[in-house]
Parts: sequence; C-alpha cells; structure tokens
Amino acid sequence: MVNKEEKGTVLPLKLPVGIENFEEIRTKGFYYVDKTGLIKELLHNWGKVNLFTRPRRFGKTLNMNMLKAFFEYKTDRSLFDGLEIAEETELCREYMGKYPVISISLKDIDSREFEGARAAMYSVIGNEALKFWFLTESDRLNEGEKAQFSQLIKSDSGGRLKFDMSEEILRDSLLTLTQLLYKHYGQKVILLIDEYDVPLDKAHRAGYYEEMVGLVRNLFSRVLKGNDCLQFAVLTGCLRIAKESIFTGLNNFKAYSVVHAWFDEYFGFSDDEVKAMLKYYGFDNAYAAIKEWYNGYRIGNADIYCPWDVINYIDLLRAEPAAAPKAFWINTSSNDIIRKFLRMAKQSTRREIERLINGESIAKKVKEELTYRDLYKSIENVWSVMLTTGYLTNRGKAEGNTYLLAIPNQEIRQIFVEQIQEWFQEETQKDQMKLDTFCEALVSGNAEAVERQFTAYLKKTISIRDTAVRKEKKENFYHGILLGLLSSRENWDVSSNAESGTGYSDILVETEDEIGIVIEVKYAEGGDFDAGCRTALKQIQDKDYAAGLVEDGMEKIVKYGIACYKKNCRVVYAKG
Repeated sequence: MVNKEEKGTVLPLKLPVGIENFEEIRTKGFYYVDKTGLIKELLHNWGKVNLFTRPRRFGKTLNMNMLKAFFEYKTDRSLFDGLEIAEETELCREYMGKYPVISISLKDIDSREFEGARAAMYSVIGNEALKFWFLTESDRLNEGEKAQFSQLIKSDSGGRLKFDMSEEILRDSLLTLTQLLYKHYGQKVILLIDEYDVPLDKAHRAGYYEEMVGLVRNLFSRVLKGNDCLQFAVLTGCLRIAKESIFTGLNNFKAYSVVHAWFDEYFGFSDDEVKAMLKYYGFDNAYAAIKEWYNGYRIGNADIYCPWDVINYIDLLRAEPAAAPKAFWINTSSNDIIRKFLRMAKQSTRREIERLINGESIAKKVKEELTYRDLYKSIENVWSVMLTTGYLTNRGKAEGNTYLLAIPNQEIRQIFVEQIQEWFQEETQKDQMKLDTFCEALVSGNAEAVERQFTAYLKKTISIRDTAVRKEKKENFYHGILLGLLSSRENWDVSSNAESGTGYSDILVETEDEIGIVIEVKYAEGGDFDAGCRTALKQIQDKDYAAGLVEDGMEKIVKYGIACYKKNCRVVYAKG
C-alpha cells in the first residue's frame, strides 16, 4: 500500500482506532497488522463449524471482516497485495473470491424485553438478505424460492419495524439464505457470525434468557447441522456456550478458546508486531510501558497484547508524546463480573484476590463450557469466566483442566483495584452505625477506638498494596481506605494531599462543628508502628499542616499519626 503524500512528504499511515472494516483499513491509509495467515490455518484445519472465543477488543470483528473480503465473490484481490496470504498463490487461486458469503454480527441484539431483541434479530437478518437482492430476479430460482427470499426482506406495512417476518421464518432464515445462494451460484456458502453470544448475555441480564436460548438454538442448529449447502461456518464470541445449550447435535464442531494453541497468534498483537508498530511511529522508548500495561495475555502458546490498548496508546502518544499509559479497555466493558465476583467472595477467596493483586498465580480448575444460567452459580465458575473474558490469563497448566491464573498486566490490575475500592465503600456504608462510631472517635480524640475500628476495617478489606513499590506508594492503600470511610459524612469537608502550612498533608477534615482533623499516614516498615506514628506526628508539627484549618476558622484541632503494616495499624493522637 502506498502512503498518501502531501507536497512530496509521505504521511504516516493512520491508526485504525475503532476501524473494523478490512477494506477501509487497506484502502484508506490505515496501519494494518497482518493477520491474513489465519486464512491459511483455517483452510488447513477447519471443521464444519469453527468457534473462536477471545476477550473483547482482541480483533475478532476485523478478522471476520478480513475472511469475508477474502472469500466472497468479486473480491478486490489488491486488498491482499503484500500480505502474508498473497504468498500462498495456489491457495489464493483456489479459494480467493470463490464463495457466496453470509456475514452477520449479533453484537447489537440488545433489548429490555424479548420482543425487542427478536425485532433486532429480524433487522440483522433482513439487512444481510437485502445484499442479495439479485435473488429476486435469479433465473435459477423458481417462484416458490423467490417467495421464500421475499419473506426475509418483507417490510412492515404498519411502519413499526423495518422488517416483518414471523419467528418461524426467522428461525429458518439463515438456512433458507444458504439454500437459495447455493442454488443460484452452484457453490456452497461460507457463514460468518460475529459476537454470537451477545444476545444470550443481554437476555440473561434482562430476564428473558430461556426465550433467547430457544431462538438462537433453532437458528443455529437449522443452518449449521446437516446443511449440505454450507461450506463451513466461523463464529466468534467471548464465551464458549455449552453445546447442549445452543449447539445440540453438531458434529465436526471445533472450538478454539484462550487455552488452545491453534490460531493463538491471530487474535491480538505479538511482541514483534508491537515493536514494529512502535518503530514505525517513532515511539520505541514506549515499549517497556506498553509491555507492562497491555501485554501479559497467554493465548495458547503465544504471549499477546490487547490490540485495542496498543493502538489507542500509540494514538495518544502522537498527540501527547509524554503521555502515561491509560486503561483504555476498561471503557469497553461494564466490569460487572468483578463486582459480582467480589460480592460472592468469602474470606479464602479474598485472600486469593490479594495474591493476584500482588502478582501471584492461583491454581484453578477451568470449565471451558458454561451456560449463562451457570455463570454465577458458584465462585469456581466465575474464575473460568474471568479467564475467558480477559480479566485473568493463564500462566501454565498444572494438571488436567487446572491452570495457573494471574492478572495479565497493569491495566487489568488497575481495574481490579478500582472495583475493590468501590466494593469496600459499598460494604462499609451498609453499617452506618459503625461508620458513625468511627468518625465520632476521630472527632473526640479517642485514638484507641480509632485504632480498634480502623484495624477491623483493614481485616475486612481486600489488600491492594503493591509489595514491589516504594514505601510512599504502599501508604496510598491505607490513605485510600481512610478517604473512603470519611467520605460517608456528607457534612464534612475532606481534602486529600491538600496544600497546608509548608507542605501537603495526607488528609484534612473540617467538620460542621468547626473541628479540624489532621491525619498523616505512614507505612510501618518491618512492623515498627511506634516509629511510624512518631514520624507522622513530627511531620504534622514541622510542616504546620494545621495552619489551613486554623485559617478556615476551625476552633479545635486534633492530629493523628497513623502507622500501618499489612492489616494492622497503630494510632497516636495529639491535641491542638
């Protein structure tokens, strides 16, 4: 591909942020990480039905669009010039542009009720059928077959819906379309279904799961089972739904999940691909940060980066070369799974989460096939779902179906930390009386009660300390817990790291009764609580942190030096 030029200057290729159309990337000057080797592997190893499950934003949709561009009739062969698959001349001669292709995405099948989701399905099938309008005039179809096609694109005379078909027509729609295309072309059909599990996910959340399972099971089984008009089908999704749920009776069914070696390098970016992209855009010095934040996924035998993150961060660097990495992937998911996981977790599981946060691995049995009904029936099922959806990755196989699970990178660790903080705040606010007691002890200078209650909170929470960072960073964990507790008092003005005196205090509080509270938190290295408290109080005094509170008219000042180590603390009080 030739880069665009302006006044003789070659412009760099644009970054494909959110671009999932293969043709657009190849013709409109976008950078493309070559994944066309997937085509060769698929043709050498395909089953009648091939399912790829990967986390969100790992390039599933772009790969499906690339497959469509390669196989469908009248394809633009120049789209593949210079790419890996173009070197396979015999394969290209035999397969490129030789098939009718049906390609649908179910990612937008979302509604609060089944009727709305079913109507969205009508739209998906109807719009795809409209691309084959020529079937209405095909001299290879009889009038009855043309009437069948017309039912797929029939408009709603009432104007409520774009398409008007019965549910029975919908269930047969993909089968009907493959049969008609096969008869018209005399060539078997390739079927591509992207995000196949989204309708089931949405239905499970909204309460009409059984109806959607019935619809999807019939739709899939009719087109995928014993269909002589089908060359092969490729499906993608996040979860591998149990065969007995929607793939009943399918033979020659191949599923490739995050723990399978086949096709492992074709979804997501490899280390070499990331280095090449960084070199192209002149950001080689960002490699270490990108590796820490966005690498760490183990797919089969390959170490993989999340492509969504890499592309977005390089795009950010082009605008702000000194920009730090950000959690881009978090904005593509509601992260409900972590919240539910935390609510389900008992004490033993919370300790395992702490180990994950600290970079350790946990041995867990992985269930590759689940139904949405089963996802949250047990905490063990949730471990499997978090692996499949990208919140955890595997660091090796222990035995049987037992894998060593770990948090893949800094971005996902941050998601866990934020969700843990929100969960802890929700949990503490359930017992408002206990919170009030803690806050009243602070106001009254009751260091013993403050110490006792704060220790109880530390015992209850999930530690998100990073044992590998500097002492100051470890203090942030305890600082954050205190801020969460104090934020429950709506009439208190709570400041964090506010400028006061000759420095920046950890926490300053102004109460409605004009009492000012100064809190300095120290990490008690080695468990030396007394030394930590002394250091904290001395810092409050030396830097005159109370000055701002006095200026604001606080009539009484109380000062606390708090030293913390693991899940214990010491609290020392000083007046005025």
